[in-house]
Amino acid sequence: MNHPAQLFGDAPATGDVPHIPHTPHVPYDKDLPALAELNWPALYEELNENGVALTPPLLSHAQCRQIIGTFDDAAMFRSVVVMQRYNFGRGTYKYYANPLPPLVRALREKLYPPLAWIANQWAPMLGERAFPETLEELTEECAANGQHRPTPLILNYGEGDYACLHQDIYGDVVFPLQIAIMLNRPGEDFTGGENVFVEQRPRFQSKAIVVKPELGQGMIFPVRHRPIPGKNGYRRHPMRHGTNAVESGQRNTLGVIFHNAR
Repeated sequence: MNHPAQLFGDAPATGDVPHIPHTPHVPYDKDLPALAELNWPALYEELNENGVALTPPLLSHAQCRQIIGTFDDAAMFRSVVVMQRYNFGRGTYKYYANPLPPLVRALREKLYPPLAWIANQWAPMLGERAFPETLEELTEECAANGQHRPTPLILNYGEGDYACLHQDIYGDVVFPLQIAIMLNRPGEDFTGGENVFVEQRPRFQSKAIVVKPELGQGMIFPVRHRPIPGKNGYRRHPMRHGTNAVESGQRNTLGVIFHNAR
């Protein structure tokens, strides 16, 4: 995570919302069957409307437990961050080392192409370059810029733990979208701990969005900013995300970020 968050200025870009040229599709995988059923045009529309898109459940209860079970295996991680030491909030998150756990690797590889499709719909609106169609190509770009360390992570919050608002930027190469997957059952495994997204609107008060995913659901959201129609094209609205304090129980989330870190 990058703290404090760097907020990017309001920058116009020209053109209308581009017509969707095709529908992205994730090939069927018996271990992740839900990915093949995702309605990407609908998720794209929700992302444009709300700044965050909530998927149907992507992981089963057993798969969520499997990922939570990695948390205590030190050999699986390259870095451990105790958040209160850095004023990031309170709680612990751990970055996976290479090779990533098979389920995490599969999610990252299979979700990247349709998210790249969304990123490339946004690119002309934000005045940014297009992104490669495969994660392998993006990883090569990261390596050429000194970004070699994987960024998927698992977060663990207990009672009273929370995350300050932030952006996940780890170098010059920044893929503009990420996804976080809820690994617990809200209301049963924990209470509180809502996901909070704050959109900075130039010349207006910031807008807060609260999202409450169920077990296995994913939240797709911008890493830095999203395009908003303006008088002269599109404008960049910076976004940050965080987590409200957990009131009881244990809350775990899998974060899937696609660019690597320096």
